[in-house]
Amino acid sequence: MRFGISVPPFTDTETVLDWVQRAEEAGWDGVFVWDHVQWDGRVAPLDPWVVLGAMATRTERVLLGTMVTPLSRRRPHSVAKQLVTLDHLSGGRAVLAVGLGEPPDLDFADLGEEADPRARASMLDESLDVIDALLRGPVSHHGRHYDVEADFRPRPVQRPRPPIWVAGVVPNRRPLARARRWDGVVPIGATADCTPEELSAYLASDGRPGRDGWDVVVHWGEGVPAQEYADAGATWLVRSTWPAVNGWERHLSEAISAGSR
Repeated sequence: MRFGISVPPFTDTETVLDWVQRAEEAGWDGVFVWDHVQWDGRVAPLDPWVVLGAMATRTERVLLGTMVTPLSRRRPHSVAKQLVTLDHLSGGRAVLAVGLGEPPDLDFADLGEEADPRARASMLDESLDVIDALLRGPVSHHGRHYDVEADFRPRPVQRPRPPIWVAGVVPNRRPLARARRWDGVVPIGATADCTPEELSAYLASDGRPGRDGWDVVVHWGEGVPAQEYADAGATWLVRSTWPAVNGWERHLSEAISAGSR
């Protein structure tokens, strides 16, 4: 089992960078950054890829990545370039977690982006294929949403590419089916953190067993022993906080300092 912190970068840059440094010192295995433009219309989100680049220069060990990037409002070739750059800055510690994204108004429709979830799911699937191909070698892709002719360099430090995790709201099975194609799944509870029982049922819902190296990255419910999640199939437990609650920065800071074990 590995342990991570999921950071809403909705505060000043120095606070965010202090969090990642202290997380590494406290023994956490990964630090992941939310990817939003507006979120609730009140907070002030920082760009996750710029923040991750700075995090890479302040750390030596922790895995770094988004949690999660909605690919339908980002061009796949741009994400591929950002991901490979982060992989080089960090010495091979990058990961990409993706999903449909929320909220559909503030982060999509209000910005002129596609808001329909079925269309965004189609864009997500095609984007993943394009990103995977771009990180491996020459690409000639002509699909429903994207046309790409490219041979991107440099190649990533991690071969054939950094891990790709796919998020989905439990108990929806389509995101799980998508995640089976890639390197891991990030199950998200519909109204609260997944319990071990919900996680176990979700992973069994498609009748397919996990495989070696396939990660199950779940948010860690307060007061639930890590072993119960491990028994349910989790390989990562992630702490976070809800940034609309007063005192959320202090709460996250305390969780980071407390360590993972």
